[in-house]
Amino acid sequence: MADKTFLPADILLPAGADMTKWAVVACDQFTSQPEYWRAVADTVGDAPSTLRLILPEAELGGPEEDAAIRRINASMEDYLARGVFRTLPHSLVYVERTQSDGRVRRGIVGMVDLEQYDFNPGSGAPIRATEGTVLSRIPPRVKVRRDAALELPHVMLLIDDPDRAVIEPLDTGEMEPLYDFDLQQGGGHLSGWRLSPGQMDAVEAGLARLADPEEMARKYGMENVPPLVFAVGDGNHSLATAKQCYEDLKKITPPERWAALPARYALVEVVNNHDEALTFEPIHRVLFDVDPASFMAFFRTAYPHLREGRGPGHTMEILWEGFHGVFTVPDPRVQLPVGTLQGVIDAYLRGHPGRVDYIHGEEVARQLGSRPGCMGFLLPAMGKEQLFKTVLADGVLPRKTFSMGRAQDKRYYVEARKVR
Repeated sequence: MADKTFLPADILLPAGADMTKWAVVACDQFTSQPEYWRAVADTVGDAPSTLRLILPEAELGGPEEDAAIRRINASMEDYLARGVFRTLPHSLVYVERTQSDGRVRRGIVGMVDLEQYDFNPGSGAPIRATEGTVLSRIPPRVKVRRDAALELPHVMLLIDDPDRAVIEPLDTGEMEPLYDFDLQQGGGHLSGWRLSPGQMDAVEAGLARLADPEEMARKYGMENVPPLVFAVGDGNHSLATAKQCYEDLKKITPPERWAALPARYALVEVVNNHDEALTFEPIHRVLFDVDPASFMAFFRTAYPHLREGRGPGHTMEILWEGFHGVFTVPDPRVQLPVGTLQGVIDAYLRGHPGRVDYIHGEEVARQLGSRPGCMGFLLPAMGKEQLFKTVLADGVLPRKTFSMGRAQDKRYYVEARKVR
């Protein structure tokens, strides 16, 4: 099995928990809205929950970070010792997520071989990042994962399957039902089933077809390129953290034992890029503790032809307390509006006070950006049909280019896996 990319895993599920309290949204959501996480804590109370097993990024780098990590590790050991989990050996889980908009997104949970993943630009690995990886964001996450007994995935990998031949033909009538419940905080509904052995074989064969060189040439008009089977849609820094932890273990482990390391693998959900429920939402920017006049002067220095109003070029909405307008860069130097804006923000923050956050949701970005000392930047969405071909041709996109759906529709933690 070690030479395959996507594999069945020994998946852990809670044996008797209240699933609505058990499942919480991905830790990198609602980072500037502590009230969201307080509402989650109020809902969970003292019940078993993945809230005890993850560190919301709103708390990452805070004064209580080390104590929180110790509590997380202790909770993992406690849940394992108390029999909170049951094990589904050598399994794949088919999931149907009813989103907040009523549409149903389909996926398969299994594990990937991290030897087949590379987040560096220009990589030819079967699993690749779609956006730039911020290396400084990995060490704090390594602290959380390094001594953890369990992993819980919010990573979503995309496959480019326009014929809908891998996930969509799966019939739940042939599967073992696992869970069926409403998600908290407006997250919709989630149902899961365990695939039959025959269905797992069919999934493996379907993924092998996607990696076929002739299939790659047919879809992209590109020959003699390393096959791109999985593009990271969500959770790239989480997957990069798993990769770093594995690489660290390799340094102290004989090569002949690498395949047996639980840390060599990472639990993920695979989703078809052509799933009709899957939408690409822009990730907006909000600057905090900045002077809007100073930033706009800097922006005009970087792009002297920046003008207010819509027109040919890269267009974005910009707002701050008492102001809202649309601006266009008619002479961009990169391919996407997000790249134009991010370059200016990065350059500005290198020499000026302030910080940037990446916001999922237009309404939240407007609310935060209109506060005193803040600025909001609302960006257009990228067409998802261009994702794979762009990554193959040009490498990774600018970081935080897109989000797969709204914040409340992100993956919720449900399944777990032992990583040591």
